[in-house]
Amino acid sequence: MGKKIALNVFYNLILILSVIGMGWAFKNDSLLIVAFFAATFTAVLYFKIQLLKSFKK
Repeated sequence: MGKKIALNVFYNLILILSVIGMGWAFKNDSLLIVAFFAATFTAVLYFKIQLLKSFKK
């Protein structure tokens, strides 16, 4: 259970950093980097939802 909680914290950190990175990249007109951060955000969000489903079991 402790590993799942640590993984959840790690996922939250990645999600926060992805949002900050998207803002930074958009401000600097780097749309390719925005797309990279958006893809990272989407993938980690999917993994986080799967982890939360496993918490409920």
